[in-house]
Amino acid sequence: MNTITVKDKSFVPYLTAAQIDEQIKRLGKEINRDYAGRQPLFISILNGSFMFASDLFKELDCNPEICFIKLASYKGTRSTGNVITSIGLDESLRGRDVLILEDIVDTGKTLNEFLPQLHDQQPASLKIVSLLHKPDALVYPITVDYLGFKVPNKFLLGYGLDYDGLARNLREIYKLVED
Repeated sequence: MNTITVKDKSFVPYLTAAQIDEQIKRLGKEINRDYAGRQPLFISILNGSFMFASDLFKELDCNPEICFIKLASYKGTRSTGNVITSIGLDESLRGRDVLILEDIVDTGKTLNEFLPQLHDQQPASLKIVSLLHKPDALVYPITVDYLGFKVPNKFLLGYGLDYDGLARNLREIYKLVED
């Protein structure tokens, strides 16, 4: 097993680039089917979703638009419990089909605080697309409509996921080695 070290933590491979790519292609087909003839707006949650958003967008032919917003609740390997908004949403959502792109849904706190703001703008529809979901960590009633992988409640990094800003560039996803 190829163990990698990031700062003071060790990680082992969890999902390969090929597995990730396969799920993204599947998600793209599902979204293309469901949004054929429409012009959905994707809201990518930064920083973690940038790789997922880029790769998924390449699979879409449903005439999509994309914008980015920065929401954060993590510091190190733990959730801070506070959602911080750093970049606002400039697009009008009224009457639009909106899909939120997330790298991972774990407790659901970030989306639980963000979704009411979006509903207030009266989109025609609002769906969540996430590469990863930790159902065992879910605290808030969040439903992921398009999902790549259900994963255990372990700290993961790579493919956009980070540890204190590091290792987002890895093509694979790694799992923390616990003592």
